[in-house]
Amino acid sequence: MTLKNESRYLMNYFQKLIEIFVISTRLGLTSFGGPVAHLSYFHQEYVRRRKWLSEKDYADLVALCQFLPGPASSQVGIGIGVIRAGVIGGFISFLGFTFPSVLALILFALFAQQAGVGDFGFIHGLKIVAVVVVAHAIIGMAQNLTPDVKRKLIALFALLFTLLIPSALAQVGAIFGAAVVGYWLYKGKNVEKSGGELSFPLSKRFGAICLLLFFGLLAGLPIASYLIQSNWLAMIDSFYRAGSLVFGGGHVVLPLLEREFVPTGMISEQDFLAGYGATQAVPGPLFTFAAYIGATISGWSGGVVATIAIFTPAFLLILGCLPFWNVLRQNKKVNAALLGVNAAVVGIIISAFYEPIWTSAILSSVDFAFAAILFSMLVYLKLPPWVIVLTGAIGGTLLAALA
Repeated sequence: MTLKNESRYLMNYFQKLIEIFVISTRLGLTSFGGPVAHLSYFHQEYVRRRKWLSEKDYADLVALCQFLPGPASSQVGIGIGVIRAGVIGGFISFLGFTFPSVLALILFALFAQQAGVGDFGFIHGLKIVAVVVVAHAIIGMAQNLTPDVKRKLIALFALLFTLLIPSALAQVGAIFGAAVVGYWLYKGKNVEKSGGELSFPLSKRFGAICLLLFFGLLAGLPIASYLIQSNWLAMIDSFYRAGSLVFGGGHVVLPLLEREFVPTGMISEQDFLAGYGATQAVPGPLFTFAAYIGATISGWSGGVVATIAIFTPAFLLILGCLPFWNVLRQNKKVNAALLGVNAAVVGIIISAFYEPIWTSAILSSVDFAFAAILFSMLVYLKLPPWVIVLTGAIGGTLLAALA
């Protein structure tokens, strides 16, 4: 390549990066409504308007990201950036889509500490909202990931194991145990796979390194946190594990994060729920709730570290699986193990949902009745989550005044 051609190539590459950043930032500022809505915005922008990839390629990329744990819409955005401009393109795409909500939530956390929003009467209403939204997300996840009796039993055993042994190592153990059971139960079965092929500018060696790093951190961080008494390391471990175990959308990460940080006293329940309400009001991925928690615990630097920790699994998984996707989705043994893992995650989430979310929010028959009303508004009337949050806050304030 001549110097002139090399300069032209670099100029075109930088133009691509700038274009990715501008478009993804605009989406990060305007994409309300959760992961399903985000995928619709991405389809409109990247497939229909920009034509960066075909309808089929986009559908295959979405299938891959739904197949992996983590924030599906963020992973799709990363994948589109990788297709367009390699690993750096994936990072720029993620940065643009995520930065607006991260900044907003860090600023809100710093303001909330000064204003003392945890003392306001709407907090209990937000706790009930959390029960409703997470329950709805879990129901949808369970329908997709535990459709038969065998997977329901795997989920049940994971629920019992993590409920009776509430620890980080128990969660990881349940995941690996379920992978073995899933492989044993489903290795000879015909597992549904998607067709078609995708090509990505990543080598299989690079992908293997990312996957090894993902599993190494998932297994190693809890051990390191146990051996080295450090609040920063404990926080990184908690966020990384939460980002590694979540299927079914950002709402499902809530019980995992509450179990990690509220009982330990790193953040109060009032501050936690106030941040959850704020997260519903900003665009972008719901995983940016981690930025609020981190900033509440350790200031703006804690918000940055928490964001990196919770999104790192998503990065490692999407970059690790892209080079192998065409092979992995045709491998019956891999798919069998993942069926068990997906089922176990349902059980782990239900365990975390019960304690502490349900036990701290539903304290009376009135609370249960109010939760039923909010659930009906969300599921049957199809009202957006921010309406549910606002109704919960107002209702909680009224209930407190009448008590």
